[in-house]
Amino acid sequence: MEKGNQTVVSEFLLLGLPIEPRQQDLFYALFLAMYLTTTLGNLLIIVLIHLDSHLHTPMYLFLSNLSFSDFCFSSVTIPKLLQNMRRQVPSIPYAGCLTQMYFFLLFADLESFLLVAMAYDRYVAICFPLHYTSIMSPKLCLFLVALSWLLTTLISLSHTLLMARLSFCANHVIPHFFCDMSALLKLACSDIQINNLVIFILGGLVIIVPFLLIFSSYTRIVSSILKVPSSRSIRKAFSTCGSHLSVVSLFYGTIIGLYLCPSANNSTVKETVMAVMYTVVTPMLNPFIYSFRNQDIKGAFKRVFSKQMAKLSLRQ
Repeated sequence: MEKGNQTVVSEFLLLGLPIEPRQQDLFYALFLAMYLTTTLGNLLIIVLIHLDSHLHTPMYLFLSNLSFSDFCFSSVTIPKLLQNMRRQVPSIPYAGCLTQMYFFLLFADLESFLLVAMAYDRYVAICFPLHYTSIMSPKLCLFLVALSWLLTTLISLSHTLLMARLSFCANHVIPHFFCDMSALLKLACSDIQINNLVIFILGGLVIIVPFLLIFSSYTRIVSSILKVPSSRSIRKAFSTCGSHLSVVSLFYGTIIGLYLCPSANNSTVKETVMAVMYTVVTPMLNPFIYSFRNQDIKGAFKRVFSKQMAKLSLRQ
């Protein structure tokens, strides 16, 4: 499949965001503020869960890994975006592009699997409350986290190795703000049928299967609540599952809309905006979603803050 003159590509040019030059400073400040908010919010949750013994439960083990994944997910793309917004030639080396693609896929897929583990945790907590401790044992929780990391590592490595075998045409301009896999495949001069086949198979494993598992968990939760309907059970379910459902909707909504329901008139601008939603906005909002109505997180913050203030007063 020849698309043009093949050449040894040493770097790619990232077109970045469709922003007018006079708006560069405004958007640079906006994305910098969003990245700092994402970093501080997710690291704060990780620190609170680590320091407060009341949060050493399965749900918060999954949440700490999700916060770490969100922090790394943003760090894969935003710092390079900010750097390129200050450069005349927004380039990225070939090896750096493949590395960025690998870690982007790794943390995106990891979030998907962690959301499944959290949905299963909520299902057990509501449908089998008396057996929750025995079912969600530390060994099972660590297994679910380790399995998520292992699967996502193998999947992202498979895509990266298949991409590394391709040769690219003379046109090395990527109409995106990061090394998106689909954008890279459009620049390839080699046969990409194997790549597309693997994307189709593994894409189902990463997006469709987790989504169906989460949907199944919440179907069972709703069914369990309807068997004994009461305002107390409904409030408990909402407080337990509300934050997770919000994150699931935000994460899968943008990804399914972009990759699984593409319209014929999908423009580069539309794809870029949707990519910004799940690479920048979602990781920034997750800490707020999980802490805004979460009394455990609020209580942990007060306890940790009080301890630190007490230590400071003793030192003085």
